[in-house]
Amino acid sequence: MLFPSRLVQRFFPIVLILMLVIFSAVYFYSVPFIKSKVYEIERNSSRIALDNVFTMADRMYADTESYQKQVLESHKQRLKIVVSMAESYIDQVYRQVKAGDIGIEEARNIIFEMLRHFQSIDGDYIWVSSYDYRFLSHPDDRFHGKDVSTLKSDDGVVVLPEIINVATRQGEGYSQYKWNRLSGNKQLDKLSYVKDFPEWGFVMGSGIYLEDVQAELEAKRNRALEDLRESFKQLRVAKTGYLFIFDARTNMLIHPNPNIDGTNIQNLLNPVTKKSIAKDLINVADTGNELYYKWDKPGDPGNYIYEKLSLVRHVKGFDWYICSSVYVDELKSSSEQLSERILMIALLSLLVAIAMAFFFIYWVTNPIKQLADTALRVSKGELTATVGFRRDDELGILAKTFDEMVERVRDNIQNLDDKVASRTLALEQIEERQRIILDLLPAEVAYFDTTLTFQFVNQRYADALSKVKSEITGKALESVSQKQYQATLVQLKAALSGNGFGQEYSNWLHDREVIIKRLTTPCYDEVGQVVGVLLVVLDVTSEKEVEKKLLEAQRMSAVGHLAGGLAHDFNNLLSIILGNLVSAAEHYQADAVLQRYLKPSIRAAKRGADITNRLLAFSRRQPLAPLPCDINLLLHESIELLRGSLPSDIELIFSPVVTKNLPFVDPGRLEDALVNLVLNAKQAMPHGGSVHFVVSEVSIIEEGMRLDESVVPGQYIQICVSDTGHGFSDEAIRMAFEPFFTTNSGGTGAGLGLSMVYGFVKQSNGYIGVKSIPGSGAEITLLLPSILAGALQDSTDLVLSQSKEWKGKLVLLVEDDDDVRQVVRELLVKMGFNVIEASTAQEALELMGVLEGVFALVSDIRLNGEVNGFDLADNFQAMHPCSKIVLMTGYAFDENSGREGKNAHRIIQKPFDIKELKESFEVEDQLGKGE
Repeated sequence: MLFPSRLVQRFFPIVLILMLVIFSAVYFYSVPFIKSKVYEIERNSSRIALDNVFTMADRMYADTESYQKQVLESHKQRLKIVVSMAESYIDQVYRQVKAGDIGIEEARNIIFEMLRHFQSIDGDYIWVSSYDYRFLSHPDDRFHGKDVSTLKSDDGVVVLPEIINVATRQGEGYSQYKWNRLSGNKQLDKLSYVKDFPEWGFVMGSGIYLEDVQAELEAKRNRALEDLRESFKQLRVAKTGYLFIFDARTNMLIHPNPNIDGTNIQNLLNPVTKKSIAKDLINVADTGNELYYKWDKPGDPGNYIYEKLSLVRHVKGFDWYICSSVYVDELKSSSEQLSERILMIALLSLLVAIAMAFFFIYWVTNPIKQLADTALRVSKGELTATVGFRRDDELGILAKTFDEMVERVRDNIQNLDDKVASRTLALEQIEERQRIILDLLPAEVAYFDTTLTFQFVNQRYADALSKVKSEITGKALESVSQKQYQATLVQLKAALSGNGFGQEYSNWLHDREVIIKRLTTPCYDEVGQVVGVLLVVLDVTSEKEVEKKLLEAQRMSAVGHLAGGLAHDFNNLLSIILGNLVSAAEHYQADAVLQRYLKPSIRAAKRGADITNRLLAFSRRQPLAPLPCDINLLLHESIELLRGSLPSDIELIFSPVVTKNLPFVDPGRLEDALVNLVLNAKQAMPHGGSVHFVVSEVSIIEEGMRLDESVVPGQYIQICVSDTGHGFSDEAIRMAFEPFFTTNSGGTGAGLGLSMVYGFVKQSNGYIGVKSIPGSGAEITLLLPSILAGALQDSTDLVLSQSKEWKGKLVLLVEDDDDVRQVVRELLVKMGFNVIEASTAQEALELMGVLEGVFALVSDIRLNGEVNGFDLADNFQAMHPCSKIVLMTGYAFDENSGREGKNAHRIIQKPFDIKELKESFEVEDQLGKGE
């Protein structure tokens, strides 16, 4: 019986323990790693198969493109041969002419008739055209012998002249155009070879329809698809994985499942995302990512619970999407099987190693040491390390497997690097999108380095310099634009020193002031050093105009409230003064001395009333009664009125015009405005001159016209009043519509003339403008809203009825100012009325309820308390529907808006005299009759 030696007995347990430890280490350290890597390798095998098919498809597309060029070149050569054959035939016929066998005309007829019926075996035909674009020979009767110099294709191109010009310029050449087939009317793309024959005096050509060429290419493409389908039958991924192809319209071109092959998969849903699986596949195309979804198995159809992974590549030439599809459990099963096999091999190797170690400890332990050393190097990242020996036993197999594993790990890392590169490309695409966004910003953007060299500009900045971006980027600002350099140098240098700020400045562009805001911002690196400057230029013109209009509107509103309030109180005072003065003048008519004092006072009081009316006009608070007015008649009457008050050396000129539209304004206020304009012109012509009135119709279709502001589109009547005076200065034009501004020497005059005109025009929804050249006169333009002349009704020419007797009839007078109430009472008594007074609206309401037979209500509009004159008139009309209502005001305010209908009442402006009060009652009588 043999016993092991002591050395074996001594070292074998140690070796055995060591081998067991190594085995355990290899198992727990390497097998999980191998399983994961084998899983990745299986996944990568589908990627490799997909990439191979993608490369094959891409080469097929390249072959198809090359084939297309070859086919087209072949057809070109064939066309030249056809024309050459016809040329040979013609040459033979002309030889007969030279020999005297036939005449030239007979020869041409023979040639053209023969060419009409010539067709090659491929269906090509010959056509012949003269230099004046007439077909001398053509197989189509629609064109044979016809002049086609103006014949156009469906896209509007004159066809034959261009073809003839190519031939005559070059001698021969190819032309592409649209032409119909001999038996059809549909025009198709056609390529013709044409050749000039100056010795015969015509051009000859033959062509081919590109549709036929495309048919050949389509057949070639279909054959390529069938070849690809055959190759797919031999290709598998994992156990049951496969490849399939669909196009951009989601038509399935190749699929191993006959139920899906050849169908449209647009409505085929991904069970995971509940979206179209075709769109999900398209979204991951060429991203390097896999699409995860669940699907059924051939052995378990309709049960969509099995996990699958798909990779997608996009063949841009064919617009195909090539996809791999593999079940996840199959990928895992391969790694599991491989792990089990590796474990089995390791166990067998361990048993063999134990047996071999018993006899060959050294011979066995040395390669194990090498393998351990190599594993250690690999674990430290040295992926180029190899075991370093080759043997034909189990250790050799293990060493070889280990080296292959390391090589695959190295390949996987390389694939990871490729993915990183792909991601870098995606980031570059994101940067490009950001550039596009900057180009679309409504601002000029530029970035400079510390030497003021352009590093980036957006499209608006380049457009502002009338350059393309490539002409600016990388160049110094000073060399690109001296003007920009001088304008921004101070700001840019300040930003380079760390002081960024904004600055506004104005510029004139196309006769328009443009306000620009320039912003500079320093850019810093990670250590806080300025490395560049960002320049942003914004157009803030519209914002500034809105701000200016808002401030002007606030100022006008404040002045308007002040002017309206003053006018109300002043009119009440004037009503008292004028009423008492008129009464005194009537009572003491025989006292000539007293009359001499009273009459100037009455005129002064009336002039004060006129000033308050101007204040109301300026503040746009005067009561207006707009209606269609005859502008020719109004101007004629105004001129007649003015001629008596103007010096003889001032001439008023107006030529009436017929207009379809009439201005829709208050005629009285328009007349006041025209009078003010003429009086202003009089001040500008101290030595005489002329004033011209021009009336015209203006139709504004789109925004663009501008007077005091942009004109809203619509129909207008334009009145231009021009004089030959000394004109306006620049300051006078700027201040023309300001209240209390006057150009009279010494500051005399109220300064409300043009302000009143401005207020009336704006209150009438119109526009006003001033043009003047100092020393050459001025022109004031009024643009007033208009309506059709048919709207002018007879009621606008209201004729006051004859005075009536109101003796003994009862009038209810409501006025909260005692003195004003006393003056109005005296006027009513003089007219023959019996008067009952009320000092408050509440008192008047109580009297309305108990009084009977009240003939009229005369009330102030502005009363103390919550009830005003309009409310009081509405209540009175409800109680006494047949009675008259006359309202008094020194101030027109918002309560009057919207009362132009059935509740409109007669309003008389304070101060007034007995004549105006009588006219108010007479007009009220006619309104009550429906006139």
